Amino acid sequence: MENLIIRSPRMTDAEDINEMRRQTGVRETTLGLATDTLARTQGVLSNLTADDHILVAELDIDGRKKVVGMAGLQIHKNPRMRHSATLGMSVNANYQGMGIGKALMKEILDVADNYLMLIRVELGVLESNTKARKLYESFGFVYEGTKKYAIIQSGRYAHELMMARYRIPEQFREHRE
Repeated sequence: MENLIIRSPRMTDAEDINEMRRQTGVRETTLGLATDTLARTQGVLSNLTADDHILVAELDIDGRKKVVGMAGLQIHKNPRMRHSATLGMSVNANYQGMGIGKALMKEILDVADNYLMLIRVELGVLESNTKARKLYESFGFVYEGTKKYAIIQSGRYAHELMMARYRIPEQFREHRE
């Protein structure tokens, strides 16, 4: 996708991000709600810390720059877990299946691997979200377990699959791996 730009978020992106998180086709597979407010999204963007690393995907659509996806890493705060982070991502429902998620994943994992030197990146994905699972697996994420009845999805309790990707330096590898 030649006019796709991956960059850090700006406060002016809040409206596009809020629209995406509330959108049918996105909120069913994320933790978004139809009632999420623009003020809440602005608050999240203005309260990012040094442990929060977010990228957005921007497209030029008819001369208007629009954020159509985002991916983020949140490094664990506990000093004994700072080698790991939780990953979350979403893509605007109107732009899914176009490679935006793949582009975001490539860039956010580059940050994780080459700048943050994370050993473990973990995520949760709804059991029913097979497209996302395939994307994560293509980047080396493996299934670790299931959180039963973890998320409310469209009026039902849904299972969340826990997945992780590891990049352990050779000198720290256990013999039993």
